[in-house]
Amino acid sequence: MQTLAQSPTAPDFVQNPYPFYKRARAGGPFFHWQDYDLICTPSAAAANAIFRDRRFGREVPPELARPIAPHTAPFYAVEAHSMLELEPPRHTRLRSLVLRAFTSRRIASLHGDVESLSHSLIDTLPEGEFDLIAGFAQPLPVIIIARLLGVPETMAGQLLRWSNAMVGMYQARRTQAMEVAASDAARAFSDFLRGYVDERRKAPADDLITQLIAAESEGERLSTDELITTCILLLNAGHEATVHTIGNGVKTLLQTGTVSQILSPDTVPGTVEEILRFDPALHMFTRTAYETVEVMGHTFQRGDQVALLLGATNRDPQVWDRPDQFLPRRPAKPNLSFGAGLHFCVGAPLARLELQIALPILFRRLPGLRLAGVPRYADVYHFHGLERLMLTR
Repeated sequence: MQTLAQSPTAPDFVQNPYPFYKRARAGGPFFHWQDYDLICTPSAAAANAIFRDRRFGREVPPELARPIAPHTAPFYAVEAHSMLELEPPRHTRLRSLVLRAFTSRRIASLHGDVESLSHSLIDTLPEGEFDLIAGFAQPLPVIIIARLLGVPETMAGQLLRWSNAMVGMYQARRTQAMEVAASDAARAFSDFLRGYVDERRKAPADDLITQLIAAESEGERLSTDELITTCILLLNAGHEATVHTIGNGVKTLLQTGTVSQILSPDTVPGTVEEILRFDPALHMFTRTAYETVEVMGHTFQRGDQVALLLGATNRDPQVWDRPDQFLPRRPAKPNLSFGAGLHFCVGAPLARLELQIALPILFRRLPGLRLAGVPRYADVYHFHGLERLMLTR
């Protein structure tokens, strides 16, 4: 197995990590990433197998868990109830209860909200140059989540600030100051939602918080802490990924001259899938081995971590023809941008809905859109998204 050195915060890597992934893939299905001291896979087959293998999971075995630093305790108190970080039987119970409230019907009912909000946000964009991230990509998903939860839209800016602070815990550039900010945000966000949950228990409404309170499976209900964490997870995970995907997608459509593919109802779904594959918002997800297990020639021992490099797996030539080209009409195949297996993203249908509605509206309303400068990616690995996207009409 080859060992490769590459700082995830190096400017060249932040702007374009794909050459590194290509170099890593040349050495086989696994490599040792020296900067993380971690076994990683750029292979779609290996990542797909690990995602679906119950001998791997998100929870670290108790005897191998590291102590939590006091200043990060509020953050991890929220994470302790997150179905993203749990394994069966707790994960099974939580996911079952959440899916009873977060139904396909409720998601489909947001179609009109996404449509009207897209138009409203475009109406407020300035006539000259503007930043699509701040003016459109950020507010759209956070306001939709606020409406879904039943939280006032006037809270959208605060929700965004809490979310941005909390997801800093997953970034390679994480510092102690970022950890403190994430914990402060987790505490404030939890306190706010606790008050809202109390209100909804007394006065139910037609919103997701009320539905989560009412959700029941085999006599089980969500505890208040579980409900709060679920609401935070829906915002943080759904918002962060959708913002980056809108920005990355618009950039790619403009750079490749393929805007026409997002305007036809027949090609919108395939174009959105190609956006998700070509330049995804999340590039790394880790799993821990629970026993000795062999995958494609490499043996993992209990407690070993492996990083699944989703930005690399989505360009694996073993799966994709001409993987480094953006081809909206390529034959449909599943990518790993939303994961796979037990932890497949519950918010995937909502993200797809937002992208399939918002992107065509944007380009129909502003048919002369073009880049106003070179887009630059933010230093947020293992996320991958633009710090801003300056456009002009």
